[in-house]
Amino acid sequence: MKNYRFFVVCGLLVLAALFVHFHQDVQVPVARPLTDIPERLSGWEKVAETRFSEAVLKQLKPTDYLYRVYADERHHPVSLYLGFHGGGPDSGPIHSPKHCLPGSGWFNLSEESKTFVIGNERVHLVEAVYQNGDARELFLYWFQVKGESMTNEYALKFAEIKNSILFNRRDSAFIRISVPYQQEDAQARTLGEQFVRHFYPQIKAVLPR
Repeated sequence: MKNYRFFVVCGLLVLAALFVHFHQDVQVPVARPLTDIPERLSGWEKVAETRFSEAVLKQLKPTDYLYRVYADERHHPVSLYLGFHGGGPDSGPIHSPKHCLPGSGWFNLSEESKTFVIGNERVHLVEAVYQNGDARELFLYWFQVKGESMTNEYALKFAEIKNSILFNRRDSAFIRISVPYQQEDAQARTLGEQFVRHFYPQIKAVLPR
């Protein structure tokens, strides 16, 4: 009986994968321009904004993206990257930081899944610490699909397949907040959590539901 169930599940996954591969998903637009995310909010102020080179964009293949550096009132920097992938033929898959960061010379020191309660929502995210040479940085990141946050690539892929089959769409977003360590570990975690709590409603508002 267990073998039978295993083959049934495998068969369903293969059929789902074939369906997704051979049919074309609709390109889903953002709900609002990503630049609608405020440049000033709750003591945070944008201090830099970067546009990527064509070589980087060819690798990441986002439909739209936003990369900003904010600072609080004591000039502590926090970076925000939001990559939106609309799911159409020109939109590439989300690149997992578990592969991209080590490929850029960063080594994982620790990683933990966490849940923040923001308003009446539970936001699931990964809190990871990476080191590159003498530099250490805290990364808070999650994937978001139709208003739902998730912390791993398997949940993301399952959500994309499900939405492709049910709604003819496979859009998704990747959100990453990074905080460089300056003195105390606790300070970086406090800054990162404060930033997520202040900006999550704004991030959610620009993404499609």
